[in-house]
Amino acid sequence: MTMILEESLTLEEVVVPGYEKIIRATQKSVGLDAIICIHNTMMGPALGGTRIYPYPTFESALNDAMRLAKGMTYKSALAECGWGGGKSVINLDPKKGKTKELLQAFGAAVNQLQGSYICAEDVGSTPQDMDIISGATPYVVGLAHEKSSGNPSPFTAWGTFRGIQSVIKKLFNSDSLENRTIAIQGLGSVGYELAKILFWEGARLIVTDVDVQKCVEIARLTGAKIVSPEEIYSAECDVFAPCAMGGIINEKSISLLRCRAIAGAANNQLLKDSDADILFSRGILYAPDFVINAGGLINVSQELTSDGYNPFLARSKVNKILPQLMLIYDIAEQNRYSTHKAALSLGEYRLKYGIGKRFDPPCFHHSK
Repeated sequence: MTMILEESLTLEEVVVPGYEKIIRATQKSVGLDAIICIHNTMMGPALGGTRIYPYPTFESALNDAMRLAKGMTYKSALAECGWGGGKSVINLDPKKGKTKELLQAFGAAVNQLQGSYICAEDVGSTPQDMDIISGATPYVVGLAHEKSSGNPSPFTAWGTFRGIQSVIKKLFNSDSLENRTIAIQGLGSVGYELAKILFWEGARLIVTDVDVQKCVEIARLTGAKIVSPEEIYSAECDVFAPCAMGGIINEKSISLLRCRAIAGAANNQLLKDSDADILFSRGILYAPDFVINAGGLINVSQELTSDGYNPFLARSKVNKILPQLMLIYDIAEQNRYSTHKAALSLGEYRLKYGIGKRFDPPCFHHSK
């Protein structure tokens, strides 16, 4: 089904089994080529970020959107946020061609879904972009207004830190980061914030990023050791923290790892589910990405309550990531399988029985 709306905005439905709705939104006059992917709304409306990234093909963009949307279903179920799983991607280099007109056209596409999908900041997009998008649709979170949560990155970073504490606690029976070595891959808005938190907690850092200047800045602030993007996998450390793009944990990279655990903020870290089994066989403890990186989702969820955003409630719920992960480690240990499988099983249980299902409709304060 194809819908042509005002000013040549075209919505084309892409049918994929197992997904509730996938829309390709295009508007040639402003350069928009986007995909909005809704995986599952059993728990509530789908909520997930808008990734702006230059994909080589439509198929690669679609595959990323699908993987990310499915991950959001489990992320929300395990965090008991009362949201469904969704994600959107805009095929564009965020440093080139990102205009107000393009973002407004994307907002118009989101608006056509009438609240079944709610967008937010993600890789390549900013809170300022969300403000522009909100001019075309109320179905957006992470905005700069008095009842909003604003930039979710600090909460994602804090949740990731709590997840790193969880693997350290499981491995060493103490959650202290003093003199523990953490290798961070990617110093974007979350990785950069995470590095500063870890420094103040006493950790020793190894960092890498394609933007060398970010590495230099963090090294100046924290004394971190800088390595190349290729060297980060073989860096000797207690914890490897992927905080960039997905698919970086695979058969090839696992053979290079010299860490005791993997705990980072990136989405879809595993290239394949079976890679979790390889980690398990090697004795590398893995904090499932859709659990450890839920801090941003938890934070923006708070602004859609009837009373508006409450940072204390957000912080309290993000802190629950640590005990949630400890439960997953115990389930995995008892069943002698990977922590990834344990997290999926727990998520499927909550989905099946509607644990954490939303009954109150979201309240969009900025649209009032």
